[in-house]
Amino acid sequence: MARIAMLGTGLIGMFYTVALKGKRGRDEVAVVHGRDPERTKAFADKHAVPRWTTDMAEAIRDPETEAVVIGLPNHLHREAVDLAAEARKAVLCTKPLARSAAEAWEILETVEKAGIFHGYLEDLVYTPKTLKAIASVQQGAVGKVLWTRSREAHPGPHSDWFWNKELSGGGAIVDMGCHCIEIGRSFVGKDVRPLEVVCWGDTQVHPIEAEDHAVGLVRYATGAVAQFEVAWTFRGGMDLRDEVSGTEGSIWLNHWLRTGFEVFSAGGPGGYVAEKAESETGWMFPVGDEAAALGYEAMFTDMLDAMEAGRPPVETFYDGYVVNAIMDAAYRSMETKRWEPVELEDWRGGEGGEEKAAVEAYDERYDLIKRERMPDGRVKLILKDRSSGEVVQRVEEA
Repeated sequence: MARIAMLGTGLIGMFYTVALKGKRGRDEVAVVHGRDPERTKAFADKHAVPRWTTDMAEAIRDPETEAVVIGLPNHLHREAVDLAAEARKAVLCTKPLARSAAEAWEILETVEKAGIFHGYLEDLVYTPKTLKAIASVQQGAVGKVLWTRSREAHPGPHSDWFWNKELSGGGAIVDMGCHCIEIGRSFVGKDVRPLEVVCWGDTQVHPIEAEDHAVGLVRYATGAVAQFEVAWTFRGGMDLRDEVSGTEGSIWLNHWLRTGFEVFSAGGPGGYVAEKAESETGWMFPVGDEAAALGYEAMFTDMLDAMEAGRPPVETFYDGYVVNAIMDAAYRSMETKRWEPVELEDWRGGEGGEEKAAVEAYDERYDLIKRERMPDGRVKLILKDRSSGEVVQRVEEA
């Protein structure tokens, strides 16, 4: 059983609290911290949290808890981690770890010097579909990973601080690109070094300083490319999709829209439909169990099981640091309009270089480029002469 101090009473604090009372069923949120007294008390009453406070340090130092969960705005992460390290409490922090790679590195150094357990709460790596897809990739189902794509888009975040570049550290990339980048890393392999990033981003709709739309590519040491797409400009709810393409197969994932649960209502029932839903009438796409579908339950199960077992969780603060470094490169690329290197203080993965996909030999003279069944039943082969480099085609009768 883990007794937890929850920092934050917003949407993420709500999801975290619900998830912590879910799958493991033996954990307790013992104290909750929020900035507004009335809202914090209401949160504690609703979720049966025995104690509440508006003092962050008081919540973290609570003698009856051993772990701190940070569900606060980005600019408060460093302060909360520092306090948790001083109190020698295990600390779990929401995404992104920080507003920049430099800040993330300082946070990582803090927890490692203190010797405390740390987990990076990247929930979208833990969705049921993503976990199964990652396992399939690791088992070789798609062969060598060549390309991944992760997209998150919706009409924009709920809270005001997200829209303030100084408090958040950026726009849609910091808010959602962190998800997409870590999903791409998980498919490519987190031991594979990210080398460089090229990114376009702009403010297309909202009167803010940060970007509300961005598309980027991350190139890895194996030659794989991971694409991320993020937008606060998408209308129609929340679009969460991932793809993986390899030498032997492909995977497509749709987590939120068109997933098999569709409802039409002419009058509308009123009330909540699903996160980022924009309508209560017409065709709607409710979600049966949001905490599970968004990965929160599996995430906390991994985190707290790892804490009890004395092992690192799947996602640590080091992963959060690498993601921040990739996002920094994306922001530099937006300015320079060119590929920018991913700058890491410490790389803890492998150093393997690019490996080309294995070439299939057709016979003693030719390598096979492609085999295709034609409409008339015959098989067309595209072949390359190893000696001359000439590309030819050959047709085999059915």
